[in-house]
Amino acid sequence: MTRVLVAGSRVRSERSDAETRPLVAALTACGVEAADAPWDDDTAGWTDADLVVVRTTWDYTERRDDFLAWATKVDAATTLVNPLAVLTWNSHKRYLVELAGAGVPTVPTTLLEHGTAVPGDLGRGPVVVKPAVSAGGRGTHLGHPEDLRDTVGELLRGGDVLVQPAVESIGRDGEVSLIRLGGAWSHAVRKLPAAGGFLVHEKHGGHLEDHTPTTREVEVAEAALARAPGDVAAARVDLVRVDGEPVVMELELIEPELFLRRAAAAPDRLADALLARLG
Repeated sequence: MTRVLVAGSRVRSERSDAETRPLVAALTACGVEAADAPWDDDTAGWTDADLVVVRTTWDYTERRDDFLAWATKVDAATTLVNPLAVLTWNSHKRYLVELAGAGVPTVPTTLLEHGTAVPGDLGRGPVVVKPAVSAGGRGTHLGHPEDLRDTVGELLRGGDVLVQPAVESIGRDGEVSLIRLGGAWSHAVRKLPAAGGFLVHEKHGGHLEDHTPTTREVEVAEAALARAPGDVAAARVDLVRVDGEPVVMELELIEPELFLRRAAAAPDRLADALLARLG
């Protein structure tokens, strides 16, 4: 029997279970043996599986080198989804600079290299600074450039850092997430911050509502996905509005929350897209 392993984290939550359990159930209904385990569980038998699916590995940013070493080992032995090249590329947010350089509408992003001095000019208005390897708003700060100089210096001692102009529309319009499963767009949500906040993640008080993407939002999301270094079975493209136009805030190709609970058919769509990788 075909064996599929779904990679997650040791720390589980209601949110991670809402992503993992429906997928495992959908895979099982397809007639395969499916189970989930933390990606760093060496007893799980990753290299013996027919297919390994990276899903809620939400702690990988804290151990990126270990995670990519694990993914490299798995990729050498079996089918890994999403592919290793995609995981490597997407795990460092320099991809945002690359997207902008390729002409994809993207939030303007400056990449500061680990260990360098804080530049004299961080921007002329409110900015957001964050580690280039991070997720869920970890290490993200909003403020005026001069007030954030010490923060940027501290972040640079730990790794590469992104500096972006604050996107004013987030407080009003939130952030839109388009979910692609297999070769088609599945569903979308709008993520709105708590009153007075700027982080849209639910753990920071944000909330969700269903969203119908515009034609232009789909075009921008397609353009971003086209720059990925490999075909993906699952993706989330996060967009915000700058001067009224949608631009990429994040391209999530490793362990995005896919909001499967917002679309009844989504787990089955995802299972079909994953099993299609087996040929």
